[in-house]
Amino acid sequence: MYSDKNLNCKECGRDFIFTVSEQEFYSEKGFTNEPGRCPECRAARKAQNRNRGGYDRGPRQMHEAICSECGRETTVPFKPSGDKPVYCKECFQQRRNNW
Repeated sequence: MYSDKNLNCKECGRDFIFTVSEQEFYSEKGFTNEPGRCPECRAARKAQNRNRGGYDRGPRQMHEAICSECGRETTVPFKPSGDKPVYCKECFQQRRNNW
């Protein structure tokens, strides 16, 4: 049913082969379009998007706050604006379990 196809990378302009196994994989995943980039350019783009998405940004900046439930000091990964309650990890988890 499938046969290897020669495609041209829209990123670098090189020709690459869209193999039978790749076509089967695309079909299993429900992808309807053929790849527009060669494997090298796809990998580079994926790495670039991963870095932009925050995966490699390093440790999160934490902010000090007072828990609205128990009054203990805590740290949270966002800067509290003061208009919404802020909870420590334990109180947040307890409230989450009650939802």
